[in-house]
Amino acid sequence: MRTQRYRAIADELAAAIRAGTLAPGTRLPTHRDLARDRGVALATAGKVYAELSAAGLVAGEPGRGMFVRDQSGYGGLDTRRLPLGTRVADLSFNQPLAAHQGNQLRQALRDLAAVGSLDALLAQQPPGGRERDRAAVATYLLSHQIDVPPANVLITGGAQHGLDVALSAITSPGQVVAVDTLTYPGIKLVAATRHIELAAIHCYASGSDLDDLEALCNQRRVSAIYLMPTVHNPLGSVITASDRDRVVAIARKRDCVILEDGTYAFLDPRAPQPLQARAPERTVYTAGLSKNVATGLRFGFLVAPDHLIPAITRALRASSWGTPGLVAALATRWLRDGTVADLETDRRADARRRQTIAAHELTAPGLDYTSHPTAYSGWLRLPAEARSDHVAHLLANEGILVSTADAFAVTPHPPNALRLALANIDESRLAATLRRIREVVLQATHEPDEIRFRLGSDIVTDHGWGKAGR
Repeated sequence: MRTQRYRAIADELAAAIRAGTLAPGTRLPTHRDLARDRGVALATAGKVYAELSAAGLVAGEPGRGMFVRDQSGYGGLDTRRLPLGTRVADLSFNQPLAAHQGNQLRQALRDLAAVGSLDALLAQQPPGGRERDRAAVATYLLSHQIDVPPANVLITGGAQHGLDVALSAITSPGQVVAVDTLTYPGIKLVAATRHIELAAIHCYASGSDLDDLEALCNQRRVSAIYLMPTVHNPLGSVITASDRDRVVAIARKRDCVILEDGTYAFLDPRAPQPLQARAPERTVYTAGLSKNVATGLRFGFLVAPDHLIPAITRALRASSWGTPGLVAALATRWLRDGTVADLETDRRADARRRQTIAAHELTAPGLDYTSHPTAYSGWLRLPAEARSDHVAHLLANEGILVSTADAFAVTPHPPNALRLALANIDESRLAATLRRIREVVLQATHEPDEIRFRLGSDIVTDHGWGKAGR
């Protein structure tokens, strides 16, 4: 009878949510209020909300309550995409590209065709790349405070491929990898595919909570620690030199592999020495040319210690057999002739201008925007009344795509925030787009508090059944 009762209540609420009677962002009663209003046990009320949570219809926030989730599909990791014809601005992904890069590619392809043997580029490449290509990456890395021989560099089909290969080589299904509570969505995809458990450690605008990391490593067998110490995605934080030393000390004490993601590290050349340089014997470093050159150039690399090279090479062979010769030739040519270094300088200047615009447009009472001064994204914490998934839906209706915190959250209760990617939109339109985002957020914040609706035979008001943050 109890089972039938909780399912009946859950089905009733689910129907109201799907019909729109319970609007996105509506704050539902507390467990205790629901139990009292429906005349059921507190445990039954808990089962109702567990059922709705599992169905993706509601989301809970500790200390604030349970809220109706937006069902439009514009929030979370696998978001709906707007057709190009209706897309005004895409601030959900960073795909920086300078106007002159098409001409650079055209000239580079001409040069490749005119010099050397094209037949060699059509031949099978070894897993991890040719020696000369590895050497080009090793030389490039010297300017990023990483000094390794070419033998410790392995070329991949982009940083995401490198991350997948590294986790395949250093972990087994069921093992634990420590990550920040907010982290790069790509590692969530890899972990789910490879059945790896991600254990969350708290993180803040200043960096990872290393007390939390140490406590986790003391309590559980952690196989690897995944961090973005320089220009964290999505928070933009840079871990201090002393905290980097502490990460290394924890990893050595507990014999963990450090997986360092340097995808955005080029944006802060003054950052402290990478973790790889501090602990080369246990750090696997991954990065690529997606953000500093072009996302379509699927060229990345791993830096690994000697004892992990065989396992990573096997994983590379299993995933792609060999590296694409033409892409490697093009990428390493740009590494050698200074094109990549020049583009990185341009990207930093471009990102700084965009962050200046963002800081100006997103300064308003109730908004909390933080970023690295030369990052290509920023973190916008929303007022409690404006639910991030609902705001994402409202913006999508106007042709503006953003990412909600769900995409980056490892824990069940993501913060009420948006990640705004600033690289894609033309700089001349950025201010107006950010201004519109600010307006939509503030409008959502000041929507009428009280919502009245009928569920079954009951008119429901009060008891917390109001808009978010009431």
